[in-house]
Amino acid sequence: MATLAEKILAAHTDKKRLTPGEFINVKPDLVMSNDITAPIGIIEFKKLGVKKVFDPKKIVMVCDHFVPNKDIISAENCKMMRDFAREQGFIFYDVGQMGIEHALLPEQGLVLPGDVVIGADSHTVTYGAVGAFSTGMGSTDIAAAMATGDIWMKVPETIKFIYHGKLPKWVGGKDLIIYTIGKIGVDGARYAAMEFTGEAIDALTMDDRFTMSNMAVEAGGKAGIFRVDNKTQLYVKARARRSYKIYEPDPDAKYLQTYEWDVTNLEPQIAMPNIPSNARPVSQVGDVKIDQAVIGSCTNGRLGDLQIAAQILKGRKVHPGVRCIVIPATQQIYLDALTDGLIEIFIRAGAVVSTPTCGPCLGGHMGVLAAGERAISTTNRNFIGRMGSNKAEVYLANPAVAAASAIAGRIVHPDEVMAMAKVL
Repeated sequence: MATLAEKILAAHTDKKRLTPGEFINVKPDLVMSNDITAPIGIIEFKKLGVKKVFDPKKIVMVCDHFVPNKDIISAENCKMMRDFAREQGFIFYDVGQMGIEHALLPEQGLVLPGDVVIGADSHTVTYGAVGAFSTGMGSTDIAAAMATGDIWMKVPETIKFIYHGKLPKWVGGKDLIIYTIGKIGVDGARYAAMEFTGEAIDALTMDDRFTMSNMAVEAGGKAGIFRVDNKTQLYVKARARRSYKIYEPDPDAKYLQTYEWDVTNLEPQIAMPNIPSNARPVSQVGDVKIDQAVIGSCTNGRLGDLQIAAQILKGRKVHPGVRCIVIPATQQIYLDALTDGLIEIFIRAGAVVSTPTCGPCLGGHMGVLAAGERAISTTNRNFIGRMGSNKAEVYLANPAVAAASAIAGRIVHPDEVMAMAKVL
């Protein structure tokens, strides 16, 4: 009678069965942190008086938020991580090898089905796309986990989401998750595991599944999990460096709640300012002019996302009043995009292409907004001040809508731009 989340967590404890609400000690397969959260964790780790991390093969640190370093503080943070990594011998990704952590770790085969992964970043939930239980924790929790190889948590309830039907063109995982958050609210899955299923889910690419898991936390979710199918297996087997185990929910598993929707006629969804749950179909957005379009982030910076954006931008020009910023999520994605000719398409269209970085998503760099400006973005949050000025506005959308809007100068359905003649 166990859900997928309960099965995975139980396998990492000394118990055969878990009950939602129960407090447990769990042994994680991977402990991750980044250039914002790792320094705090390192300081707290050293306060414990422990000389060595519990297992260097299970510790990962990634410089991805403010890299290449934008100021002295970010440089000092990365230096602290670099020095600690050399001292401890764990896995460390620096400039030149790195990428945005939540795209990089699955790409490198470090996160596998059946794993328990904790990270000092709320979007660690992304790895549920490969059938892992992954969740964010604070830096002090990460310090304790690095020292002991043990974490403490409450077993979450599970909410099941079933999506029926076949998605229309230009509609994908980003639209499903924005639609879902719009229906249940930003606290609708508070401290619950979100289990995604249904024929529309089965048809999604891995890139789209990562997008959905990534934004589970925007609904308050503790995790966002997919069952492992053939698509997952193909993705994982090409990358895995160790063995893994696949878990399935029991047919009679008990769920806190079940939601079912037919998404056959779903339009591209826009999360309006200033909260991800303020969702509406693109046809109901109205005449919203934009100053900036961002295509990238741990939500939508994967190769499939860039291919969709390039399909729309090819042979067309970014609106003269719009800044279009494209950020491949990892070095490998950047290289693949270069080999496939996507980078040339972006540049010829008038967009700029950045090295992999979280950058503008958190208002860090590479696209911070001024007062009164509006951006459409494939990122995951649009709170006041998230991407810069607290007098700016951020609209969340899928890569197709972001690219089309960059051309039109206002938020539009991709079909509107595709009907336009290409620039010779």
